[in-house]
Amino acid sequence: MIEYYANSFYLLWIMEVKVKEVWIDNKFVYIKTSDGNIYSEAFDDYSSLRNATAEQRAAFEYNDFGIRWDALDEDLCFEGFIHKSQEEEKPELYHIFKNNPELNASAIARSMGISQSLMASYICGYKKPSQERLKFIENRLHSIGNELLALRL
Repeated sequence: MIEYYANSFYLLWIMEVKVKEVWIDNKFVYIKTSDGNIYSEAFDDYSSLRNATAEQRAAFEYNDFGIRWDALDEDLCFEGFIHKSQEEEKPELYHIFKNNPELNASAIARSMGISQSLMASYICGYKKPSQERLKFIENRLHSIGNELLALRL
């Protein structure tokens, strides 16, 4: 099912992804959707998964939005599996976190008092944050940068 939301500033589409199965091997995490399609993401694309043990990788849970590795503090959104070839269409938050893997999206979400699954939905473009929420996230990222700039070693 595809839903469209439009206003004078943007057209946002949300594709409902029904995942029936999730599994891993030594290089990839896979999802199988209700229509039988199989998608994958490479562990090498995510530093925490790349550096994890096989046991840590196997310890995941998933819900309607994506996959969560609590011990690794890592999340993958299902939308990212399906639309990974369209990175230029991803929201700016996606590019920020993809290009700065040292930023921990789950920890940043917790520091702002929002759930990690909501932050993951914003990052992958499944949900669009309001301008106010986007500014809140931007301010938190700037705050982290300023804290790092103030360090004296």
